[in-house]
Amino acid sequence: MKTVPGHLAMFGANVLWGLMAPVSKDTLNYFTAHDISPFTLAAFRMLGATLAFWLTSLFMKREKVTWSDKGKFFMAAMLAIVLNQCVFITGIAYTTPVDASVITTMLPIATLILAAIVLKEPITGLKVVGVLLGMSGAVMLIMGGGGKSLNFSTDCLIGDSLCFLAQISFAGYLVFFKNFISKFSSVTLMKWMFLFSSIIVVPVAMPNILSIDYVNMPLEIYLEIAYTVFIATYVSYLLVPTGQKLLRPTVVSMYNYVQPVVSTTLSLIWGMMVFGLVKGVAIGLVFAGVYIVTQSKKRLKD
Repeated sequence: MKTVPGHLAMFGANVLWGLMAPVSKDTLNYFTAHDISPFTLAAFRMLGATLAFWLTSLFMKREKVTWSDKGKFFMAAMLAIVLNQCVFITGIAYTTPVDASVITTMLPIATLILAAIVLKEPITGLKVVGVLLGMSGAVMLIMGGGGKSLNFSTDCLIGDSLCFLAQISFAGYLVFFKNFISKFSSVTLMKWMFLFSSIIVVPVAMPNILSIDYVNMPLEIYLEIAYTVFIATYVSYLLVPTGQKLLRPTVVSMYNYVQPVVSTTLSLIWGMMVFGLVKGVAIGLVFAGVYIVTQSKKRLKD
């Protein structure tokens, strides 16, 4: 029962990220129509989250952070935020949404392999079956959302490679910093990680940030940005460390498959899709895969 908060935290975080997909799509369409780089939205996320986490920390007990800890925060920020978000957004600019979505299903596989190498987590039959079931369900949902096939043009291959690198970077964060994060609260972890991310990303995006016509920008775009920054970033990244502390990296990464389920469900509610047998089977495979991985052995000595 002690892992229940971890499961709830990762489920909640991925629900918020899943809702962000259709919400941020409208924002990115607006940015594209007004010659604003999609990279700007990532900068907004980092800057907004930095301010939110540092303000939150003012109302919490101060934790001691050494220079060595700050160095580790910097490396964690590079893997979990800068490389993951910025490289992925850049990759989407070259490839198709279908390709990018399918590649995100590789996160649990990359995490499974890294965890086996670094943390000596066993690659059990249950884990393999669970990961493959979850991936199959996620791909079925993604391909059923309007994409007919993957694209293998030169630009798409470049974009696909970047999107895959983004998954590798986040898998590295889940594995390499599994033990380190137990030293700090979620707020302390994220206030430093987002601060370092903002220092790196915001100066690069500043020309785009300053070029936006804020006066004439529609209210709905402001609301969408607010959701992306404060709900899908601030709240979700508050939850992730809780899941990472209580669950194994492979289990944490499996919740990535919840995102296409949430996006599909929202599309069904909005009447953008029609529920059918294939979607029902796909959603069942996703949750079956997550459950199976949670039942696998923790260590070889088990």
